[in-house]
Amino acid sequence: MDNTKTAHMIERYCALTVGILFLVLGIAGFIPGLVSLPGASESYVPVGATNSIYATGFGYVFGLFPTNLLHNLVHLAVGVLGIASYSSLSNSRLFNRGFAVAYILIAIAGLLPYAQTSFGLMPLFGNNVWLNALSAIATAYYGFVIPAKVAGTSVSHNV
Repeated sequence: MDNTKTAHMIERYCALTVGILFLVLGIAGFIPGLVSLPGASESYVPVGATNSIYATGFGYVFGLFPTNLLHNLVHLAVGVLGIASYSSLSNSRLFNRGFAVAYILIAIAGLLPYAQTSFGLMPLFGNNVWLNALSAIATAYYGFVIPAKVAGTSVSHNV
């Protein structure tokens, strides 16, 4: 029983960790000193500098992850959902599973030339691909594999 309880807490901590990671990325995307343009003296494209939704707030968070205004908002929303889902096992499992499916698809889209900007809305290319893929793999493991192992252990102990 103790292993089951530990597995359930790990599922919840996975959702919390991913939530905190994406919340930090979302907040950092709004701090000009943490967002840069490669090879330029400007830190990022200011919100009012362009009419293009894609270019609004475009830059690289920590010099690594391409982002823009909409991408920052998505990171904030995902972060808040992940943190809120920590409140219960069922919520964290739902978050982990939903995140895994969505972010595997987003990572794949980041590899496709025509989808790397999510059709002109957000940057999905570069280091975003591996960040999305690794976080999706982690949430898939804790959202699908761990619950199946725990369920299999419970059944075998009851036989």
